[in-house]
Amino acid sequence: MTMLLRKTAFCLVLALGAASAQAALPADFDAKLAARPEADKARDAARKPKQTVELLGLSAGMTVVDVSAGGGWFTRVLSAAVGPNGKVLAQFGERPLQNNNGQAQKDLAAQLGNMEPQFVAMSAMPAGVADAALTALNLHDAFNFRGEEAGVTFVKEIYNVLKPGGVAAIIDHEGNAGVDNKDLHRIAAATVRDLIQKAGFEIVQESDLLNNPADDHSKSSSDETLGRATDQVLFLVRKPG
Repeated sequence: MTMLLRKTAFCLVLALGAASAQAALPADFDAKLAARPEADKARDAARKPKQTVELLGLSAGMTVVDVSAGGGWFTRVLSAAVGPNGKVLAQFGERPLQNNNGQAQKDLAAQLGNMEPQFVAMSAMPAGVADAALTALNLHDAFNFRGEEAGVTFVKEIYNVLKPGGVAAIIDHEGNAGVDNKDLHRIAAATVRDLIQKAGFEIVQESDLLNNPADDHSKSSSDETLGRATDQVLFLVRKPG
């Protein structure tokens, strides 16, 4: 790494660290985590929800996007992190409307109070509306099944929804470099890094928070012996500005 790149990366970490130091999770954050469904809490040891939102620098009053929110595991965490004056835009896509009119997602929104379900593709989300975003275990599918261009597009759509200076956490099952990770539902860290940079993001940190040395990346991410505790990459990225 050149001296200029090292200096730039160092400055980004300092800037984000200063912002995080000023940020504060709501006082009832821990209580809301404890009130989540037992099935959600069973995954906390592997997914480290509090450490993840602290790394992202979330605080009360922010607007955050949960990209490809799925069953809402991180939606609940993000909702607790931004408090009643914040907002979670939980992007579910159009499928829930086709399946059951999105009732489960609407019920979750009513329960949380600060979540707005988004039954649209990320490409239809308004630009520049969020302070932060998070996507967990989704990028590998875009890349593995639709190719590099689709992977870059997936990340670029996260970039577009953020305000200048906004940050995002990109989390995924780590795979080995130089092999086809498609059937394993994984993605190599080097590939994630490349897609992030091609989308225009600055990488603030490649965190080892979700590392699991017991996972050698040779099994499918859904293999029962892993107990849903895969080795995961976590990139903290920033939109310039």
